Amino acid sequence: MSDAARPALVLTGPVMENVVERQLAARFNLIPLDQLDAARAPAVRAIATKGKVKVDDALLARLPKVEIVANFGVGYDTVDAAAAAARGVVVTNTPDVLNEEVADLTLGLLLATVREIPQADRFVRAGGWARSAFPLGPTLRGRTVGLIGMGRIGQAIAKRLDAFSVPVVYHSRRAQPSVPYRHYGDLLAMARDVDVIVVIVPGGPATRHMVDAAVLEALGPDGILINVARGTVVDEAALLKALQDRTILSAGLDVFQNEPHVPEGFFALDNVVLLPHVGSATHHTRGAMGQLVVDNLISWFDGKGPITPVAETPWPRG
Repeated sequence: MSDAARPALVLTGPVMENVVERQLAARFNLIPLDQLDAARAPAVRAIATKGKVKVDDALLARLPKVEIVANFGVGYDTVDAAAAAARGVVVTNTPDVLNEEVADLTLGLLLATVREIPQADRFVRAGGWARSAFPLGPTLRGRTVGLIGMGRIGQAIAKRLDAFSVPVVYHSRRAQPSVPYRHYGDLLAMARDVDVIVVIVPGGPATRHMVDAAVLEALGPDGILINVARGTVVDEAALLKALQDRTILSAGLDVFQNEPHVPEGFFALDNVVLLPHVGSATHHTRGAMGQLVVDNLISWFDGKGPITPVAETPWPRG
């Protein structure tokens, strides 16, 4: 198929060359965003994005013929889905294929944080064990975990906590009758009643800094915060101060507000575990996510509609 016959597609950045870009190159005329000019923009019919660059109304306005934005990742807070909907543009994401991977990582991060596994590793490497025993530390026993969010990933996390015989409750805008866990409509009330908070809600304006100084204070000096959602959901400055002041016991973080930049204040603390946003970062799962990006785009241009449209741009259109 010639370039003229293939739909033009903008890549906002690298999107898994082996899985995504090679397949897309066979069906689309790929245009890196930094090579998009006024002459090429009017022909663009699709965008593939990995979330580093914002797909906002200003970009959509430059692309009057764009029909679909395919987002690599279940979170799509860097895509202005409302603006896309207003312009009749469909947005897709990659749900479900990463549920189990992220849930696995969440439990690993929780265990690493509560049982101080990285600290124990550093203790051995520094020769501390030859001089003394590693200090006794906190436990997961006797704790209740409160999830902020009870979507598909949240339910996968809760299922794993069930296997650990750890009680689970959750906070969300609406109770879900299909899940057997206690629902809290008030986040502060849940924070006062639990010993661990796990954050697993989408980012964006609606959830920005919902875990703030008041929530951390309610969680208390034996409390643990785990964030595997988006860095913007937690007030990072308030969390750093809470860890420094021992307002809470510890935290495990896979996400940060200005990734990949992590506030240096966290580096000096021994009561926080820091990961480089690796919740879904395995060959298996990232490959499945990339394939779903490709499948959404091909399905759309084959006239079959999107496979996984987001809530703001449902399909079929209402």
